[in-house]
Amino acid sequence: MSDGLVIIPTFNEIENIEAIIRTVFELKKEYHILIVDDNSPDGTATNVKHLQKEFPQQLHLEVRLEKSGLGTAYIHGFKWALARGYKFIFEMDADFSHKPSDLPRLHRACLNGADVAVGSRYKKGVNVVNWPLGRILLSYGASFYVKLITGMKVHDPTAGFVCYKREVLAALDLDKVRFVGYAFQIEMKYRAYLKKFRIEEVSIIFTDRVNGKSKMSSSIIWEAIFGVVRMRIRSLLFKNSF
Repeated sequence: MSDGLVIIPTFNEIENIEAIIRTVFELKKEYHILIVDDNSPDGTATNVKHLQKEFPQQLHLEVRLEKSGLGTAYIHGFKWALARGYKFIFEMDADFSHKPSDLPRLHRACLNGADVAVGSRYKKGVNVVNWPLGRILLSYGASFYVKLITGMKVHDPTAGFVCYKREVLAALDLDKVRFVGYAFQIEMKYRAYLKKFRIEEVSIIFTDRVNGKSKMSSSIIWEAIFGVVRMRIRSLLFKNSF
């Protein structure tokens, strides 16, 4: 059995899902994959079920009844991974914006002492490909804003390419995680930071998706902007129960 599980949340990723799965399984290091699909109407889960016949031990699928948000998909996956004894649990997008070839680099960072390894777009300048300038400024500005509010010394707190040691996820009360959009990524890192876990950034090149449709929306952006302040206030007022 592999000690590493890659969790990939999906909603209408039929154009990417088979390619991303095969690319991960082609790596020299063996990883298992858990697809958490929100009942995609385009047949994403059906495609995964066909691939499970080819990869019965490595590929796993959980289908939820409806589209319930990125954060709850990952929480579902984290609990699934903890129940099955995986030592290293990864978050990764299905659309190749995160390169599967970088998985071993995140893994190695955790093997070498990090508790949380973050695939960082901003550790060494701005390493983003195919984003319009406005989106780069919004993302980079949000990262600076989060550092200012939370005190975390993480250059890319909104990053969604992450490796957690199981000890981190086991120590966090996953049922208390509130955010469901991209602010979920901030909250997970902040909770790990408050628990004094070591967070290390690994510089990556982020390439915007070629196939499929982005799930970014204005409501997700506003959740991140206003939610971070509320999160910080709660952590100060309710230190023992946050």
